[in-house]
Amino acid sequence: MKILIIGDIVGRPGRNILKEHLQELISEYNIDIVIANGENAAGGNGLTRKVADELFEIGISALTMGNHVWDQKEILKFIDEEMRIVRPANYLEETPGRGSIALNFKNTKIGIINLQGTTFMPCNRNPFFVALEEIEKLKKETNIILVDFHAEATSEKIAMGYFLDGKVSCVFGTHTHVQTADEKILQNGTAYITDVGMTGPSDSILGIDKELIIKKFTSSVPVRFEVAKGPTQINAIVISVNEITGKCYSIERINKIYA
Repeated sequence: MKILIIGDIVGRPGRNILKEHLQELISEYNIDIVIANGENAAGGNGLTRKVADELFEIGISALTMGNHVWDQKEILKFIDEEMRIVRPANYLEETPGRGSIALNFKNTKIGIINLQGTTFMPCNRNPFFVALEEIEKLKKETNIILVDFHAEATSEKIAMGYFLDGKVSCVFGTHTHVQTADEKILQNGTAYITDVGMTGPSDSILGIDKELIIKKFTSSVPVRFEVAKGPTQINAIVISVNEITGKCYSIERINKIYA
């Protein structure tokens, strides 16, 4: 089984470039299932029902989230009923939504876990211990488990990769919007990358108009962020997974820029 995992989708530019080119990627890499991080897909912050449906309609099977999950308040109206969206599992247990899901894709069940890091980010529960709890539940249904670790620090992400090696199929980092070049298969069969990257404006600072970010760093005046315009990129990885064991045997990084 080949799975395409797309880095943080930023605003309309990220959505539009996927509308134009996702099916090409699915065909080019012979993809079975597409997963994406959607926490910045609506205007650069959060996710709305309309945007979620738009992403599902173009061929994305499930969306992971992160620290911007609540930026669009309307998500509280549908996150409990939408089984294809997963928010960080290490939020408090009474938090709306779910931290892991097991969904059927093309007659194969796949588990997806979302976790949020603790370094430089607000956090409620230890993501390492919560990961083990969620894995134990999902293992009753499938050996194919994907973990989106939405975290800031590279050290914390790498630690999670080695911590879960052999327990899950893939640990992939999101949040920084900068793709790392450290994709690998760990010793016990888990695919790993520190950050998948960003799908959105390439001539930007993390998807935001670069002049606005520079102004923020060079003045004391508050700045309203706006999603950048211009060339757009798709950052992603493709992993190949054994459907029986859940172990990965290949991981490939994708970085495509479109004028």
